[in-house]
Parts: sequence; structure tokens; C-alpha cells
Amino acid sequence: MSQHERADRILDTAQDLLLRWGYRRVTIDEIARRAGVGKGTVYLHWRTRDELFLAVGGREAVAMIEAVVAAMRADPAEIALHAYLRRFYLEAMRRPVLRAIFTRDTETMDRFLSSPARGPLESAKLLASREYLGALLEHGLLREGLRPEDLDYPLPTIAFGFFAIEPLLPKELALGLEDKADQLADVLRRTYGPAAPPSPARYAAAAPRVVEIFERLALDYRAVAYGTTKGGDPEHGT
Repeated sequence: MSQHERADRILDTAQDLLLRWGYRRVTIDEIARRAGVGKGTVYLHWRTRDELFLAVGGREAVAMIEAVVAAMRADPAEIALHAYLRRFYLEAMRRPVLRAIFTRDTETMDRFLSSPARGPLESAKLLASREYLGALLEHGLLREGLRPEDLDYPLPTIAFGFFAIEPLLPKELALGLEDKADQLADVLRRTYGPAAPPSPARYAAAAPRVVEIFERLALDYRAVAYGTTKGGDPEHGT
């Protein structure tokens, strides 16, 4: 078994126990036992318990970003800010660990939510980097007069608000996940989109650069998930 395969087995076990038992009850000893490895083997991959659970979320983030990139490759219009964050919301809410982190599910995540380790999974970088926003501006795909830094505060506030409100919504509010994603997209399109709908050619021209940015982001989160093991490859964990 390669180090990458072994890491995935440990991450699979950790994710299963996290979702069934919650963060407080899961121990490295129990993860190692159920994964069929020694406790020291777990620490070969991740130095602390928090790093291991960050890796579980990081692996989901990689899968989420890869789904976003696939959509952008299939349809360049998916690079638009409102379209990207619509898909981001859907992909995150469909992945149980990311959903628990973004919706502040204390029953599942408990003290992990107050740990500095979870920072990379909640960062604005994961939402939209200035480099990405700059590429949109360069091709006229954002409201005229905006600068990437102008969105540092309001953009994550709007996007994370759609996650954070989830536990507070009244049960009688019958909105499906797609409906919520559509409303997020509509808010962003009206707030930050260009006055006139851009031509398909503009999206096609900007798409290669945007895809490159998100592919690089996926590599960053792959490093969060797998890191550098002793004698291994930091990118693939083998």
C-alpha cells in the first residue's frame, strides 16, 4: 500500500467517525485501530489531531474545487463570480464535513470550530482570490469601477452568510438547496455583475487564466490534506 492510499484510509476512517460521533469523542487511538494502522503511523502523516481533521476537510475542499474547475472547463460562463459561488455553495453543502464547518455545526465539529487549524477551510482565499477577481475585471466580467480589494469584506460576508444562516432558518421555509444557491447567485450578479451581460467571447478569453488559478488552489488544499510525509512527495503524499 502506498503512503497516499494509507493516508486515504486514515482520512476515510477519521471522516466516518467525525460524522458519526462528533469531534470531541474521536481519538487518534480509535482512528488508528479502525484504520488498521499504528498510532505512530497516523502521526507520520499529521502532527496533531487538529491537523488530521483539517486534512479531512482539505480533501473535501480539493474535490469541491475540482468539481468547480470541471464546470468551468465545460462552460466558460461558469467563471462568472455569481456562477462560481453558486457552484461553490452547492458543492460545499453537499460535502458533509465542509457543510459542518461552514454552517458552524457545533454538534459535529465542537471545539474544532474554535481551533486556529480550521482557518484555511474558512478563508476568503477559498471563496475568491484577488487574482481571480483581477482576471474577471481585466475581461470586463465585474461591475465597472470595482477593485479586487473592494470585495475583501463584503464578498465573504455575503457568501458565508448563506452558510451561517442555515441553523437559524425557520423550518417552515421550504427552500431547497438549488433554490438557495440561485438566490445567492442572484444577489451577487445584481451587486457585482457588469451592467450588460458579457459576450461568450469574454468568458472564453478569461477562462484559461481562471482555471489555472483554481487548479493551483486545488494543489494548495491537496497539501493541506496530505502534506509532506517522511520520504514522500508533498503533492501526492507518496
